[in-house]
Amino acid sequence: MKVLLVNSSPHQHGCTDVALQEVAMTLQKHDIETEILWLGTGAVHGCIACGKCGKTGKCVFDDDAVNRVSEKADEYDGLIIGAPVYYGGPCAQATAFLDRLFYSSSKKWAKKPASSVVSCRRGGASAAYERLNKYFEMSNMPVVTSQYWNQIHGRVAEEARQDEEGLQTMRTLGENMAWLLKCIEAGRAAGVPEPLYEPHKVTNFIR
Repeated sequence: MKVLLVNSSPHQHGCTDVALQEVAMTLQKHDIETEILWLGTGAVHGCIACGKCGKTGKCVFDDDAVNRVSEKADEYDGLIIGAPVYYGGPCAQATAFLDRLFYSSSKKWAKKPASSVVSCRRGGASAAYERLNKYFEMSNMPVVTSQYWNQIHGRVAEEARQDEEGLQTMRTLGENMAWLLKCIEAGRAAGVPEPLYEPHKVTNFIR
């Protein structure tokens, strides 16, 4: 089993990384492989709603991490997104990446456990956390929770490492993710059928 953890912070080894490393450490104790992907400081394109991914199966922009992650989706059994809080919400790199990843390949992620992790100096964590989890909730992905919202506090990594409750929350998230992944694996081995979905009906407010 393998979990992808995405660090969308422009600081590769900042507070968001502290949180993700704590989750990864716990998963590894359960013999679950982890991969931490840092999105870097380069531009991450926003979705332009061109619809071409529906025909080609990939995003029209091919110079950032979206298509690379989508192509490797079958390697991953779980997904965790980490983001710093900017003005009460997740950073733009995180939402631009997720908008395009899920619009172009959400079916590849269905039924895989997922969660988000946010870091902030003081406030905005719960709003950012809720925003990120909507990607999973709209894509048939079980959302993994912890003992509290998955948040860690600090202005720099050294401060985040002092947030004892935040670090414990990350370890609990790792425990819950490992447990759910093993439950899914055991269910498959026992012949428990996966959910069957009806064809997706899309409506709007004028028809």
